[in-house]
Amino acid sequence: RLVLRWGYARGLMDAHELRELTAFAVESAQLAGAFTLGYFNAGTPHELKADRSPVTAADRGAEERLRKRIGDAYPDHGILGEEYGETTGNGRARWILDPIDGTVSFICGVPLYAVLVGFEYDGEMVAGVIHLPALGETVWASKGQGCWWNGRRAHVSDTRTLAQARLCTCGTKLLYEKGRGAAFERVREQCLLDRGWSDAYAYALVATGRAEIVLDPVMSIWDNAACMPCITEAGGSFTDWNGIATHRANEAMATNGALLEPTLAAIRG
Repeated sequence: RLVLRWGYARGLMDAHELRELTAFAVESAQLAGAFTLGYFNAGTPHELKADRSPVTAADRGAEERLRKRIGDAYPDHGILGEEYGETTGNGRARWILDPIDGTVSFICGVPLYAVLVGFEYDGEMVAGVIHLPALGETVWASKGQGCWWNGRRAHVSDTRTLAQARLCTCGTKLLYEKGRGAAFERVREQCLLDRGWSDAYAYALVATGRAEIVLDPVMSIWDNAACMPCITEAGGSFTDWNGIATHRANEAMATNGALLEPTLAAIRG
């Protein structure tokens, strides 16, 4: 079997090693995505987990494939996934997986779902992949090496005023249920438009300059992990609703960077 051994296992990580690891992550996400397409728009049944979120055979099968591929190549690495929890590694490296981000979209036949693969080292997100199988799009990034979109360099937009900003949300009902309705409305009122382009797709839009702001009142680490490096390496900001840069919060806000402070000011009222 293939076993990749890197300098960072000894506490080091150079640019070449990180490029190789990111290429592996991209390929892994794309292979898992190809698997999910066999279930997409095919009448795939779903069930509800304990937290009332839906899950399908595609979610579980995709994560199983990701785990096996990572385990074969990086046997000492930890893995945290939405469907199968955490496997502790022997070092400072951990993969964070969401085999289908946007399972509701997937079930409904909406092609905006994603496979998310993030790589964390010493607690920091240093690489991430947002793969959109049904759209044929992949956004990926690694620390210090920029963000890429289907092979070309990706950048956030240069919009500098909320009046010209495109705002993405998960839907207003959830925002109000989580007590964020008033703050959202203050941001929305100042923006050019708002759209329900949700889940990881929204973060891919910000990273590639097709939207400027995402507001999510409910997130998990596997939702955040891959998106954070994509946004930041594209020149944007990925924070909680207080402006703290983190992938561990139970909420998230992304901007093109220039609009971070204006968005925070609107949230605070």
